[in-house]
Order: sequence, then C-alpha cells, then structure tokens
Amino acid sequence: MNTPDSRSGSAPGARRGATRWLPLAVFAALAVLLAAGVWLSRNPDREKLPSPLIGKPAPQFSLPVLHEAGHLISTQDLRGAPYLLNVWGSWCPACRDEHPVLTRFAETKRVRVVGFNWKDEHADALRWLEQYGNPYFVVAVDYEGKAAIDWGIYGAPETFLVDAQGIVRWKFVGPLTDAVIRDQLIPELDRIGAKAGAPAAGASLAGAGAR
Repeated sequence: MNTPDSRSGSAPGARRGATRWLPLAVFAALAVLLAAGVWLSRNPDREKLPSPLIGKPAPQFSLPVLHEAGHLISTQDLRGAPYLLNVWGSWCPACRDEHPVLTRFAETKRVRVVGFNWKDEHADALRWLEQYGNPYFVVAVDYEGKAAIDWGIYGAPETFLVDAQGIVRWKFVGPLTDAVIRDQLIPELDRIGAKAGAPAAGASLAGAGAR
C-alpha cells in the first residue's frame, strides 16, 4: 500500500525513469505522424481533403520553362485567362496512368493546361513528354520542390484550377479520370465562365514552351 512517505521517497526515481523514456516517446510520436502521412497518401479518399487555397490567390512562383532554357514563367504571366495546373513527374507511375486522360482533355482546348514538373531531372522530364506526348501549354519546373510548398503539394499528380483573376477555384489530389473531369472539373469551368477556345493570355509570352 502506498503512503505519503513511500510516494515521496520514490518520486526521484520515477522522475529519472520518465526522463530516460522521453526520447523513446518522442520517437514513437514521430513514427505515428509518419504512418499517418503514409496512410493519407494511399487513402483513396484523399482527394476529398479540403484545401486552404480554395478561394484564395494562387501562390506566386517564377520558375524555369522546361522547353526554353533561360526563360522563366510566373503566376503573374498566367493571369488573364483560366488555367489548369497539373503537378507531375517522370518518376510518378500515377502520372503515367493519368496522362492519356489529361491529353484527351487538353485537346478540347477548354482551358490552358499548365504543367508543374516537380522534383524531376530535366532530361528525364523532356524524354517522358517525348515518349508519351505533351498536352501542356507550358511546363514550369520546380527542381527543388520549394515552390510546391506554398501550394501545399505533397504528392503527384495533383491538379489545381485557377481562374482569370488568379484565384484557386478547385483542387484534385490523385490521377484525373474521365469521371472526375466530367463530374467535377467541367462544372467548375462552367462556374468561372471558361469556354472552349478561350484566349490564352500567356500564348504570346516568350519562352512559353512548345506543344
């Protein structure tokens, strides 16, 4: 049975024990957070996670253009007409699965499709588009992944719809499908007034990239 004296006598040892186990507790907590992140990345419903960017100005970037050495493209350059920002990488199997769907959609010319090449090698990205086709109006390259942080990008593919005023209107995490485009993206395009054949504000920009 514990008494006030016995509790006070054992307190120093208990404190030492707690201190000794503290690093393990911290490690366990980090492991739980990591496991949660892995679960989220594999969760088929992850596209339903809300994005804090919706309804807010698109985060600014000024990035190299994949097809034009020495040229940069910025979010400011893209303003004036809606665009779909598609995050991809040559290392991404899901991007390969998505690519035919994205290509078919780009051919409708409903909205500019802007590529956001993320943490890739320049030569690998070029080779990938040569092999599978290039549906993009222009491809911005985020070699180090720094610009992606502001956009809240944590995987590929991810896709954002930005309106003519530079406001993020929609985000989808995971590979686009015909159903997602039909049931989610097209209604959003209708909502912001994006029509087939709409003028591409960045079409005359130097270094906008070859299709």
